[in-house]
Amino acid sequence: MRAWICVSFIVVAATGAAAQPPAAKPAAVCKADAGWNDPAKPRHVYGNTWYVGTCGISALLVTSDRGHVLIDGATREAATQIEASISALGFRIKDVRFILATHAHLDHAGGFAKLQHDSGAVMVARGADADAIERGRGDRSDPQYASIDGFPPVTAVRRITDREPVTLGPLSLTAHATPGHTPGSTTWTWDSCEATRCLHLAYVDSVSAISDDVYRYTDETLHPGVVAAFRQSIATIAALPCDVLLTPHPTVSNMFARIGAQPGSPLVDANACRALAAEAGQKLEERIAKERTTPR
Repeated sequence: MRAWICVSFIVVAATGAAAQPPAAKPAAVCKADAGWNDPAKPRHVYGNTWYVGTCGISALLVTSDRGHVLIDGATREAATQIEASISALGFRIKDVRFILATHAHLDHAGGFAKLQHDSGAVMVARGADADAIERGRGDRSDPQYASIDGFPPVTAVRRITDREPVTLGPLSLTAHATPGHTPGSTTWTWDSCEATRCLHLAYVDSVSAISDDVYRYTDETLHPGVVAAFRQSIATIAALPCDVLLTPHPTVSNMFARIGAQPGSPLVDANACRALAAEAGQKLEERIAKERTTPR
């Protein structure tokens, strides 16, 4: 199932002037086939942005002297690890003011309930995925609805719209609607700075055209406009401000080779979002062609 559930709201976060805490200890080595809950030590990404997820599933912390923003919650089992990583970096879970969602699948939304309870933060999501987070699972508008389990629900999710920013003191994070993987999939972008150099960070939600055995993207009767919206999502990603590509599944963007104390690959790649979009577009068209040539 892990291969079925992939990576996506866009947030633009400006870096605050708060002093940076001491860097985390060197990260534990994560295997290429790491499980969702395999523990990982936290890593510094850039400026006020930190990786606090597991070896298999991402979670990001964007910090300021007015409080912090957490993006994604990994699995239910991983929530405790995320809180431990936040603490290890010298921050407090109680200072997390917003928790932002990419999409409402159990590998990214499973930890939301605990993280929201322990922090008191406002949970933020978009469209049908906001409803799914409140219910603890999606509905038939989710291509993978029949193949995945639910997760602990979160009450009073704040709804956000396309291009709407989430602001907190010096932070400004903007949501980009990138539906397709789920109807409420959201990519987030923000800026992080070190000294006088600021970079555009893009946390791009999944754009994989994967479904259960029932769902068909091309069924305009049951799912009108889905293909057109998916293609628009891919175009949106290609046009993002994107110096640094980050993804809910670390392997999709080779994140662990690019972040941490001793990265083996460049962090910055101004073409990364365009390349990811091009690959996703090709796979989407392959899926569409397969549906059109495969009997129901």
